Amino acid sequence: MEVPIEDLTPKQIVIELDKFIVGQNKAKRAVAVALRNRYRRQLLPPEQREEILPKNILMIGPTGVGKTEIARRLAHLVRAPFVKVEATKFTEVGYVGRDVDSIVRDLVNVSVRMVETEKIGQVREAAEERALERIIDSLGISRRHRRRKEAAQPLERMLREVIGAMDDDEEAEDEGEASRLRRARATVRDQVRSGARDSETIEIEVDEPMSPFFQVFSPQGIEEMSLDSDGATNPFIPRSKTARTVTIGEAKELLSQEEARKMIDRSAVVREAVFRAEQTGIVFLDELDKIAGRERGNGPDVSREGVQRDLLPIIEGATVVTKFGPVRTDHILFIAAGAFHVSKPSDLIPELQGRLPIRVELEDLGQLEFERILREPENALTKQYQRLLGTEGVRLEFTEDGIDEIARFAAEVNRQTENIGARRLHTVMERLMEDIAFAAPDLPSMDITIDGTIVREKIGSVVEDLDLSRYIL
Repeated sequence: MEVPIEDLTPKQIVIELDKFIVGQNKAKRAVAVALRNRYRRQLLPPEQREEILPKNILMIGPTGVGKTEIARRLAHLVRAPFVKVEATKFTEVGYVGRDVDSIVRDLVNVSVRMVETEKIGQVREAAEERALERIIDSLGISRRHRRRKEAAQPLERMLREVIGAMDDDEEAEDEGEASRLRRARATVRDQVRSGARDSETIEIEVDEPMSPFFQVFSPQGIEEMSLDSDGATNPFIPRSKTARTVTIGEAKELLSQEEARKMIDRSAVVREAVFRAEQTGIVFLDELDKIAGRERGNGPDVSREGVQRDLLPIIEGATVVTKFGPVRTDHILFIAAGAFHVSKPSDLIPELQGRLPIRVELEDLGQLEFERILREPENALTKQYQRLLGTEGVRLEFTEDGIDEIARFAAEVNRQTENIGARRLHTVMERLMEDIAFAAPDLPSMDITIDGTIVREKIGSVVEDLDLSRYIL
């Protein structure tokens, strides 16, 4: 459920995050304050508003403890444009790879699609009515009427020359024909709207983005050419009419989308999208620890310090040119994250450290946290499997001791092998549910209970065999 931004106090933000993420209260409090400060800033006079910059955050913690999920849920909570990027994707300018400006371009693309989707939703009903009329025309109701009328016109002209005017009987006949046409269209409209003719195929004309006539290869790739892979949100790619044979059900969706795009103001969408990206955008910069270090290697290697220096102007505040116009990064919130189990935050260059002033350390997850993760969140794995198998008529139930055993085995494998945090629950659950998920379509409607005994039978032998668990779990 979407909550108005003015009602999202820091305490309420933490409550909303608690619905999906277990523990990590320090990190939740930090992002909650950062989000609330954005709202507070919007209440200030314009001249004061520009002076207040976001306090970027550095999350420190091992993999699988919820760093990405906190940032993603935070953006979803306020419908803010959000992108997740890995710092290891970038290289120093001049080497093959992506440049840091692509972070902002990706964020603006996400923002444009988000605003466009909202605007389309606002005109959806009117667009569906327009699409309905186009489908009726494609079915030939109006065409047959026009052909009959055009065939009758030479005879009507001849009668006018002889008689001088159309008499009352001819006028009544025309009115009767129009009335029959309206009734026929109303009947077909009801059939199409109700879905009774969704499986029937028709030929329609739809707008398709034209392919570019040339290609340019550069280190930055196709994004530098202002081209989208789908062309849906790009105002620079020309579009042409293409005939397609589809079912009426597919035609309703295709034509509704097309008509909705015609009804929305494209320039207004772009202006609002750029504003949202600048004022409410969130960038999650992962794997920052992989580029920590100030050493300079010998030879043609790309130095990690060079990548850090390239990131500095984007995080501090710069203007990036995109296909939708210039975008300022001054008020974009950057949330950086890394495990830092080999390097340390102090290994980052001082300039970058200063641009990430808020540091929060996320706690490692153990058996108790795994038990809560399997029980409490709205998207808990146990609830996901219950819903999935419920579509096949299988009623799945996890007992308390069953959940405890799953959590215990996941924590044990993390201790024995690499610690991948809560992601270990996915591997354990997949192994546990493999046979049931495979056989579910062939099972009659039935109840299945997963208790501690079943978990030990399915998982116990694999966990005890250390060599085997390294490969399977």
